[in-house]
Amino acid sequence: MKRLVIVDDEPSVVNGLRTYVDWAAQGIELVGTADDGDTGLALIRELKPDIVLTDVQMPSMDGIRMAAEVRALLPEAKIVFISGHNDAGYLKSALQMHAADYIFKPVSRKELSVVMGKVTAALDAETQERKRIKEMQVKLTQSMPLLREKFLLSVISDGVHTAHIQDKLEFLGLQQLAADSYILMVILLDDVPQVLDTRSEQDRQLLSYTVLNIIQELIDNQMRGVTFEKEPGEYVGILLAGQLQPQEFSESPENDLLVLAESIRSNLRQWLKLSVTIGVGEGVEHLPEIPSSYKQARDAADQKWYLGKNRILTMDNIVSGESGENLRYRYEPEWGERVWSALKSGDRGRLQTELSDIFSLLGQNRGQGARYAQNVSLHLILQSGQVLLELGGMTEEWEKRETAAWKQVARQETMQDLLGYTEAYLLEVCDFVGMKRSGKTSEVIERVRQLIGERYPENLAVADIAAGVYLSPTYVRLLFKQETGETLFEYLTKVRIEQAKKLLRDPQNKFYEICYAVGYSDPSHFSKLFKKITGITPSAYREQSL
Repeated sequence: MKRLVIVDDEPSVVNGLRTYVDWAAQGIELVGTADDGDTGLALIRELKPDIVLTDVQMPSMDGIRMAAEVRALLPEAKIVFISGHNDAGYLKSALQMHAADYIFKPVSRKELSVVMGKVTAALDAETQERKRIKEMQVKLTQSMPLLREKFLLSVISDGVHTAHIQDKLEFLGLQQLAADSYILMVILLDDVPQVLDTRSEQDRQLLSYTVLNIIQELIDNQMRGVTFEKEPGEYVGILLAGQLQPQEFSESPENDLLVLAESIRSNLRQWLKLSVTIGVGEGVEHLPEIPSSYKQARDAADQKWYLGKNRILTMDNIVSGESGENLRYRYEPEWGERVWSALKSGDRGRLQTELSDIFSLLGQNRGQGARYAQNVSLHLILQSGQVLLELGGMTEEWEKRETAAWKQVARQETMQDLLGYTEAYLLEVCDFVGMKRSGKTSEVIERVRQLIGERYPENLAVADIAAGVYLSPTYVRLLFKQETGETLFEYLTKVRIEQAKKLLRDPQNKFYEICYAVGYSDPSHFSKLFKKITGITPSAYREQSL
């Protein structure tokens, strides 16, 4: 209901409006009346109505003066004037007060109803508009972190136009970026696939939030600036180079910056067990120049490909003068031939030596050297596939492994990581080839079966089986599947179920005892697995056997 106050010095008008008009039918509640402007203004201050219906001419304070006071007091209230036909001058002043409408005396109920309908509709529309604006303001507030991040991304990539930059910084709550000089810092999580891929989305978001908080707190303690996440595993700090906090025994601003970087690295290691590589760019004087400092910081951090992880790297660590178009060491066909020869002969030692020599040379390339080394690694992996094809060993399992290897090569973060991954993959191929050529495949399979037959009651994992036959888990898994047509897990389950059958034939053995005796800790799981393999439950099998 809209609240209405009527102000008129004619009692008959007030009485008629109070008595003969059905305000409730129009969604209006008449909350008070007054007979002059002074009394009316006091009443309006107290009741705060939505609508004021007032005469233009009144003693003491007329409707025009009162309306001016009401407008200042309740700017959203609607004022409707009642005027005589001879009050043209007053009416002109009333309209200048932005009156909602006016009605001539004598008041017609029909005309009053039409006017009030317009007024209440206008109030409803304004209420909806205020509600919409409030909702938009709430959404804007909620999206402010996203807007800040979008702005900061543009700052480091495209630069920013200086026009209205102060207003934009103030709107985004980034007034601290109004400075005379800046320097960029890039913090890269080491081993991103292992750190992020093993976590749920909720845990990844929590980790990101925690990392940002630690970095920002350290920046606030030692400098001024802002940090944000550019992409998963990469955090960027925009630091105000001229705003270092006073440090005891500080030698130089550059030294203080490295102290901050070391604080970030050591705190992330201490509290989150994270290893990070930090790149630091050179200082720039203006906000639009920040992209160049970011590029320097990122280039410095990317040198971990050659220098290793968990470091603080600056422009001094970047070797210039070499590019992808002018690589110092290029892949030579004879390199591939030597690797091919080592693979075909199943010679692990020679293979490791050849790979070490190749990657040692590739590690001296800079510029596009990282991408070039990855291409060499892919070539060697594809070459190993040709060796498997010649021996008839390129099974579906090896094809899956090869496809996975292509993806993993691109995810290696250092030259040493790439060498380690490539070497591990090719050594598995080498072991397979050596086993094939020596004719010892069946011997290995028999040893695996024997080990499972002896240790099936244990909580046996692939790693335990591989250690028992002195081979890698991946290689044992692939070899067993290729030679027997079933996985290690399938064979282990089969052995356990066969042993369970034997024990079930003796009525003295309780079900839960049999479950534990064949390597299962959950009787319910054991029963389901037994039925899946045999088609009947353990109790049904016992009844059939007795």
